[in-house]
Amino acid sequence: MPSHPGKVASGGRQGCPARISGVKILLVSADPKVRETMALTVRSVQRTAGPAEPVQFLEASNGERGISLAWRHLPEIVVADEIASRAGAFALARELKGAAPPFSGKIVILLERSQDSWLAAWSGADAWFVKPVNPFELADTVSGLLDASQKEAV
Repeated sequence: MPSHPGKVASGGRQGCPARISGVKILLVSADPKVRETMALTVRSVQRTAGPAEPVQFLEASNGERGISLAWRHLPEIVVADEIASRAGAFALARELKGAAPPFSGKIVILLERSQDSWLAAWSGADAWFVKPVNPFELADTVSGLLDASQKEAV
């Protein structure tokens, strides 16, 4: 498994948020190489966040673990690869955004095909991209969502 500075192992249960300082980004994909690529792509948010706000990557190999980690650590951003399973990216977004109260973080879904964009919208995702993803556009979108969420918190 690739090593990320500040990486938190997948798993965990709902409850009080774990103490992780800095900006938290949850990467959800069944493929460890896709999670590694996601991390490399969005690493530029470190420059946006500044040196005082280190970027912490959390990883989950499926939607169920992603949901659990999202509630436990409350990341600012979730980047989820479309996973063909019962608890894939759409289910993850729908469950988090449809909760009462709704998950406050931003969710980005990476789609396999453009025809699924309506599912991304229905699920409550804040943004989505069709693969192959332009890494600069993904990084810019993540930075923009992070800026927006930080402004909302003020």
